Amino acid sequence: MELKVAFLPGDGVGPEVTESARGVLDALGDRFGFSVRGSSHPVGWSAVQQGYDSLPDATLQACLEADAVFLGAVGHPNADGVPPGQRPEAALLRLRSELGCWANLRPLKVGEELVDRSALKAERVRGTDLLVVRELAGGLYYGEPRGSENGHAWNTLRYEEGEVGRIAELAFDLAERRRGRVTSVDKANVLETSRLWRDVVAEVGRARPGVALEHMFVDRAAMELVLNPTRFDVIVTSNLFGDILSDEAGALAGSLGVLGSASLGGRSDLYEPVHGSAPDIAGCGTANPMGALSSVALMLRHTFALEEAAEALDDAVRATLAAGIWTADLATPADEPVGTDAFTAQVRDRLGRSEES
Repeated sequence: MELKVAFLPGDGVGPEVTESARGVLDALGDRFGFSVRGSSHPVGWSAVQQGYDSLPDATLQACLEADAVFLGAVGHPNADGVPPGQRPEAALLRLRSELGCWANLRPLKVGEELVDRSALKAERVRGTDLLVVRELAGGLYYGEPRGSENGHAWNTLRYEEGEVGRIAELAFDLAERRRGRVTSVDKANVLETSRLWRDVVAEVGRARPGVALEHMFVDRAAMELVLNPTRFDVIVTSNLFGDILSDEAGALAGSLGVLGSASLGGRSDLYEPVHGSAPDIAGCGTANPMGALSSVALMLRHTFALEEAAEALDDAVRATLAAGIWTADLATPADEPVGTDAFTAQVRDRLGRSEES
């Protein structure tokens, strides 16, 4: 089996974590009998620095021809003064749109090895295992009209029944494979779009009697993530709310650096760690590759149906943490943190041990 993957290292620590992801993917291929046909392409601020648009045409074409796309990170403070369409983040939004991705999955599982690294007390976070299902193709990020003029600015928040219905169907599908609970997050006491959201999700839920559905305002959901995170199984919500809540969830695991994501539903699937480009530590070799490795596991599951390989990777990461090996973002003063390459090497070593055992 050949996996055709387009790698977009991007900005900041993106190239470092992309190298980690690619190396581990190759190691998994050696173990499980698949090969990776991968090519690297510029994107974001690094593409602009090379004289291209932030999403060059050749990069986009390579992504459209691939089965899956792995993106390291985009963003750089030097881009703050450039026109909006040239900002690195614009490349990411356009890429999602051009690929046709409409669903973003951001899982969070706080295993025993991470409990003491959480921003919350151990007894509060222990057992957290949730999945944020974020609508990715609509909402405030893509609504028209938008603009700014003479000291004021405007954006349009818009949703259609079909957009809400398909993300709700996916959330219920995923909940049926998990613990059978969906929390739909909106702001239906204020927003017409949220009232539409709630009505459509409720209609989908009536056809899924085996899945428990609750509706929750976004401000309460933000509070419950901190006070009672174990209550959640699948959270389904809009583009903006999902962006915010899934980043908040990173505190439950101790760092955004551990979280991966999958953007699905289009011509090619897009995978990327949740953390940003972190230009302050770029080139230092200290970035946490766990988010990139989690994204690889999601790729193996959702695009290539290689569940055994995905589980082996998850197990190797957990075993590395259980052995007391931490990157700087998760280390305590009592730990001696390791860098990106060293952590990746430990994971690869454990993949080899698993194969031998």
